[in-house]
Amino acid sequence: MPSPSQPESTGASKRVSRRRKTAHLKQVPDRLALREEIRDRCYQVCDQLDKSRPLSKDEMEQLTRALLTEMDLPESYVGWTMVMMASAFWRDQVSAIPPERRLFLLPHCLKHAEGCPADYDQFGLDCKTCGACSIADYRGQAEELGYRVLVAEGSPIVMKILVSGYVDAVVGVACLNVLEKAFDKIMLAGIPCMAVPLHSSDCRNTSVDEKWVFDMIHLPHRQPQQTTSTYVHLMRAAQEMFARDELTRLIAPQRQTAETAKAELVDLPNIDPIAATERLAIDFVGRGGKYSRPFTTLAVYDALTGARGMAADGAAHVSQFSDSVKRAALAIETFHKASLVHDDIEDDDEFRYGEPTIHRQFGVSTGINLGDYMIGLGYRLVSREVKTLGAEVVSKIVDQLAEAHMRLSEGQGAELLWRDSASKELTPIDALKIYALKTSPAFEAALHCGIALANTGEEYRDEMRKFARHVGVAFQILNDLKDWLGDSDNKLTAGNDIIGGRPTVLWALALANLKADRRQELIGIANDPDLTAAAKIQRVRSLYIEGGVFEAAEQLVEKYRAKAEEIADEIHPEPFRQLLYYLVDSILETPHQHKPTIVIPTTQLEFPLAAPTS
Repeated sequence: MPSPSQPESTGASKRVSRRRKTAHLKQVPDRLALREEIRDRCYQVCDQLDKSRPLSKDEMEQLTRALLTEMDLPESYVGWTMVMMASAFWRDQVSAIPPERRLFLLPHCLKHAEGCPADYDQFGLDCKTCGACSIADYRGQAEELGYRVLVAEGSPIVMKILVSGYVDAVVGVACLNVLEKAFDKIMLAGIPCMAVPLHSSDCRNTSVDEKWVFDMIHLPHRQPQQTTSTYVHLMRAAQEMFARDELTRLIAPQRQTAETAKAELVDLPNIDPIAATERLAIDFVGRGGKYSRPFTTLAVYDALTGARGMAADGAAHVSQFSDSVKRAALAIETFHKASLVHDDIEDDDEFRYGEPTIHRQFGVSTGINLGDYMIGLGYRLVSREVKTLGAEVVSKIVDQLAEAHMRLSEGQGAELLWRDSASKELTPIDALKIYALKTSPAFEAALHCGIALANTGEEYRDEMRKFARHVGVAFQILNDLKDWLGDSDNKLTAGNDIIGGRPTVLWALALANLKADRRQELIGIANDPDLTAAAKIQRVRSLYIEGGVFEAAEQLVEKYRAKAEEIADEIHPEPFRQLLYYLVDSILETPHQHKPTIVIPTTQLEFPLAAPTS
């Protein structure tokens, strides 16, 4: 029986499928012989594919569905078979990575639930001294081969470990629910990965095909027949700019002395109050975040100048990016960080990146001044590169930054005026207009900055404005949803939007969907000074559920996602279009819970690894 072919015109294909619920697609075949047959057929399919670039999730699903149709197997096997297909696709690339540069992820639920003596530490399950279950066997063999091992399924620090340069590939064991959440982003970025799914997702005494796990661990190191493009080198380049020494070098501080560089922040005013603002700025710019905006600038620049940084061996090319290019990308993050400091003051938020906000640490006046300083720093990073970039390129970048700065302030101003108004009426269209102004400009500036740096003559101005607006609006809606889930990336408390009285599309949808009496009840809750924060959040949540707000918001996210993908469909050259698809998928990461609950997430953890080898 012939194998399914690669999706038609893979290199220039347009997006056809949209996101949806997937619970009905996660049945695991119950017989080993059938699992082996499906796995072997996946390898046959992938042996015929062009592996020069990663398959999108849509393309992977097309291949999977075609295979299941050929084998006359049910749709419910789609999720499990997609894991097999992805592992087959990436097997050669994982093999190209030596074991000491691979990360092995193990799930805690493989332990024996009854009588397990192991405790959890900040890095997962501490099972090194125990041999009572298969985790110890897997871990022992993997560590003997040189693997880095982490027993903490779905860990949010996996991408951080990869981007930091400690490892170059991931192999793992997990249930299908975790694999869908944890491995999607890894595969999208073009990072080699393989997985063996657990037989169930009930998290208690589950099982796995043990021989498959041992075979995966012992995958030999050898060169692949074809390499696959990856964004990991560009991700690392973006992050490396924010390491303290490199960040200081690129900013070229004018006030810093050896004493101020080493001083604790709280001691700076006593050492040199004039240098304190500069030092605070350097510290906050490098403090945290995903650096998605500077990555976008570098990736657009690379995509429009040959996409050599996306090659499997692109690290050497990316390392040669000029300081002028790096400073332009850095400027985008500097403006973003300035807006965060001011936004935290305006909303009186308590936490940012797991630490007290700047104004809570040093006072409101210092926070306002620091934000102003970082705005000036952002302009300086670009304006002084006229000799290397040329006056026209610098003018384009500065103009785009200025326009983004003004539009962002308009959006923030509209939000503040609504917050402080006695009327709490808000239509969905007005909420979306605020989002388009508040969130999209910085993303648009990052795109245009990369385009200007490439100096290709292609403007893409109208297309990128529309693309950024669609992605920015969808991102902000997702941010609203995360406010009900808690968000460990930034703030450590949930329900901030209700407590802070901010205008959100969730609020507007509730007003639009609820009956008149319930609508007045909602407005009354917002204006009731006697309600505690917890009571206010709980009552608003109940009304949101009654009004179908969360489901409606998810539908809006998919609408704007589709609009962004339609813009990307028409973009050339190919590497630029694929980058836009990747940005849509990675930025618009949909929460996996459909009825948000209020939680307080933990702070982000560090992984105890030795310094990366060169």
